[in-house]
Amino acid sequence: MAATQKWGIANIYASYNNIMITLTDITGAETITKATGGMVVKQAKDESSPYAAQRAAEKVADAAKEKDFVGIHVRVRAPGGNKSTSPGPGAQAAIRALTRAGLKIGRIEDVTPVPHDGTKKKGGRRGRRV
Repeated sequence: MAATQKWGIANIYASYNNIMITLTDITGAETITKATGGMVVKQAKDESSPYAAQRAAEKVADAAKEKDFVGIHVRVRAPGGNKSTSPGPGAQAAIRALTRAGLKIGRIEDVTPVPHDGTKKKGGRRGRRV
């Protein structure tokens, strides 16, 4: 009786300051739900933590189950451009939490924007001095 399995796309934006997880349908046009690190923790310093990512992913997974989604494709994105090209600490934790919630993971792809020589990084000639 079950003709097709319903799949979606989880867009995970993981910077070093926050994490955002947006669940869309397979076309990517319609947003089903979204969760951020700030929605699940109190302290601002904890927004990008793996714990916050895990809680946000659980929230998204619950909404996905409610809408009868079977599996998801994951698109991980770091700030990119002239900023950091590596995703923050929450990216891996979010993917792990989505799997643990019982959703099938199809593809995991990195969609971080890569500059083709655009603008200069901030920090000046000598970089950021600590």
